[in-house]
Amino acid sequence: MWSSREAFENDACPVREELLGQMYRANENGLPQLVDSVSGDVRAMLALFCYRRAHLQPLALAVAASCDERDLIQAGGRAGSVLYALAHETRRPAISSYSQRKAITLSTAPLASFAPLDQEPELELGEGEGSDAAH
Repeated sequence: MWSSREAFENDACPVREELLGQMYRANENGLPQLVDSVSGDVRAMLALFCYRRAHLQPLALAVAASCDERDLIQAGGRAGSVLYALAHETRRPAISSYSQRKAITLSTAPLASFAPLDQEPELELGEGEGSDAAH
């Protein structure tokens, strides 16, 4: 097992990949049980590990919300303190990243308008172009 500083500096996942995958896929009812299966110091390292990855940030906030501030600060210093504040500021329920996706909307307006193909564009000649004026 890594010490908290070694795990943070080496960017190693502090839990088994299988457990991390289960947490990532867990719904709001199953995640707390999985998080509770991990000790407080490892939970803090996991929250920091997840927060450094954009796709795992919702999981990081859910895990950090269950951590003691002291454990997060010991594992990550100032970053741990900030993560604790973020997790407790949002007061989100523990949810998986899938349920946070925003809806996608598509435009109903035409993207562009084009001139009909059967019309030739008119060319305008400027002064001096194509004229027979003597120099």
